[in-house]
Amino acid sequence: MAHFRPILAEHDLTEQQWRVLRALIAADAPVSARFLAEETFLLGPSLSRMLVSLDERNLIARSTAASDGRRSEISITDAGRTLVGTVAPLSEAAYSRIQDHFEPGELDRLYELLERAADIR
Repeated sequence: MAHFRPILAEHDLTEQQWRVLRALIAADAPVSARFLAEETFLLGPSLSRMLVSLDERNLIARSTAASDGRRSEISITDAGRTLVGTVAPLSEAAYSRIQDHFEPGELDRLYELLERAADIR
């Protein structure tokens, strides 16, 4: 993360906020807080505080779920999409610099191992 933190800090984002915004972009539809927590590996209370911050910055929007009036759905706003569009190329460039230090196949193997570790329950 040392390669990415300066990029995120320049745009007043934490690593966790960046994960939430990327998850919302990937979902491309309103999602529940539970979905976001699972996708981003964040605990509910931390996610709740983060959503307040992102909402105050107009990077996300919350609405009541049509199927269940007690649940809210979270989506990314145009401002959030713009921010992701600005930060993503910088993040990809940092990732490319990291990737240049690995032999072909090594990074794929690392991802496989990390996925296995994440699946341990």
